[in-house]
Amino acid sequence: MSLRRGHFSRYALIGIINTGLHWAVFGVLVWSGTSQAVSNLLGFIVAVSFSFFANAHWNFRAKASAVRYVLFAGFMGGMSWLTGAAADYIKLTPYLTPIAFSVFSLTVGFVYTRLIVFKEAP
Repeated sequence: MSLRRGHFSRYALIGIINTGLHWAVFGVLVWSGTSQAVSNLLGFIVAVSFSFFANAHWNFRAKASAVRYVLFAGFMGGMSWLTGAAADYIKLTPYLTPIAFSVFSLTVGFVYTRLIVFKEAP
């Protein structure tokens, strides 16, 4: 898959919206007493659905399929949960957990999505 001009910019814009959704769910759940690990995972699940379909359509111009969704959501969901679990373990303030994950998911998520999830067949 060639890297078109603005490819990463569109990914980042979708990521901003995705991040807002993620942080809102995370904040409500942590405020209600849910652990950071569970809150981060559930926030991610809500946001990943928007992000996956938006990127498939507007960024990668690829068919959204169940297999691709599971590849993306499974990998990034695992990383989301691990970020939250690590934050619980080190007693990181809940305000920093979604920031740490957002930085991670922007960089690693873009590479993983481009090279694995929406990779063109050889």
